[in-house]
Amino acid sequence: MQLESWITFCSIALLATATPGPAALLVSVHSLTFGFRKSLCTVLGNVTGLFIMSGLSVLGLSTIVLHSAVAFTVIKVLGALYLIYLGVKLWRHGLGKVDVSGSASTSGNVLSLYCQGVLVALTNPKAIVFTTALFPQFIVVSEPLLAQFSVLVFSFMSLSVLCLCSYALAAQSVKNKTPKLVSGSWLGKLFGSTFIGEGCFLATTAK
Repeated sequence: MQLESWITFCSIALLATATPGPAALLVSVHSLTFGFRKSLCTVLGNVTGLFIMSGLSVLGLSTIVLHSAVAFTVIKVLGALYLIYLGVKLWRHGLGKVDVSGSASTSGNVLSLYCQGVLVALTNPKAIVFTTALFPQFIVVSEPLLAQFSVLVFSFMSLSVLCLCSYALAAQSVKNKTPKLVSGSWLGKLFGSTFIGEGCFLATTAK
């Protein structure tokens, strides 16, 4: 793979991963609620989901999903319902009390945070489209395929980690600079509404 092609791929991948979406929202919520360190479990889960998506792209299985109206719709609906579920849960229960000292709730189960990250990645049709449509554009058939896919997947995952960690740190920075206690209920309704909006938007989008 030529350096120019790799730089172009990274530029597109960076734009895609830096754009606010369900994963960024989830990581921000977990960073505010459970702290930055525990939000890294969510980041790891999301990246794991992206790795699975990338692996399926390599095997050609995600192409089948992309070109199957039924399979794509099922994944899209499941993703939308999960986001709406998270939104309703946040709306009803809030984030808990978050204060400027950084002593966010530490009761978050690590496995649960990780699994939520995985689910958000696997039920996001944008990830399917991205890995299926973009990866082949930067593959040179005459060169070893495994090495090229490995470079693309590693680059994509690294940029995802960088962007999601940036969102988590930004959420912590906003919390730490708040001069007074932030209402977890108010934040819950704000993020909950955003999740519900994301879910509704996802449900109405086409391939």
